Amino acid sequence: MKPTLLLAADTSGKHGSIALAQCGPGDACEVLEVVPLAGGTFSAQLIPQIAALLRKHGFDKSNLGGFAVASGPGSFTGLRVGLAAVQGLSEVLHKPIAAVSLLEALADGIEGKLFAVLDAGRGEVYAGEFDHGELTLFGEQLLTQEEFLAAPHATTVITRDHAFAEALGQVGGGVVVIDRPRSDVIARIGWRKIQAGKTVSPEELDANYIRRSDAEMAKGGA
Repeated sequence: MKPTLLLAADTSGKHGSIALAQCGPGDACEVLEVVPLAGGTFSAQLIPQIAALLRKHGFDKSNLGGFAVASGPGSFTGLRVGLAAVQGLSEVLHKPIAAVSLLEALADGIEGKLFAVLDAGRGEVYAGEFDHGELTLFGEQLLTQEEFLAAPHATTVITRDHAFAEALGQVGGGVVVIDRPRSDVIARIGWRKIQAGKTVSPEELDANYIRRSDAEMAKGGA
């Protein structure tokens, strides 16, 4: 079976990345390269960087067989850039898209029950409860740090935020700090989703903000 060329993108934070991977049957996914993207200029960088990455490895966009993209939570503006690029390519090439939560990426590959937690700013955190990589009925929520720290946690907490990890440790919670997942992790999770048929159309692809934008909250009087 000929490998599928997969492009993955993450523009959810101050710093992002794109990855190119060749994926085969099952979970087999060989990452060819990960290219970092500097924050603040994703809109100017993304398409040229994708073209350069493909060209470097002897491909063009017509060789792409699927896409994986970080759908949030994260920067409103940044997320839209990555999602729009993937939407456009998918529409032209008619190839599948897998949307991947950053909380899901934090939990990837870690056995057992756990909470994945990201700093949401404003004294809040994004939190998702997972069991062997699968999101539980708890779902993904926006909580204040105080709400999360006050809740009983019988499971491990995975985060990339050292300050939050220190605060959780002070109240007796078990915590593991890991690096921010890059787009190679997005690629591997995305390929598993594509294999399982868990894809979205370009029209269905949307950002998983969890929290409403400032404009939405002002409009709603929140």
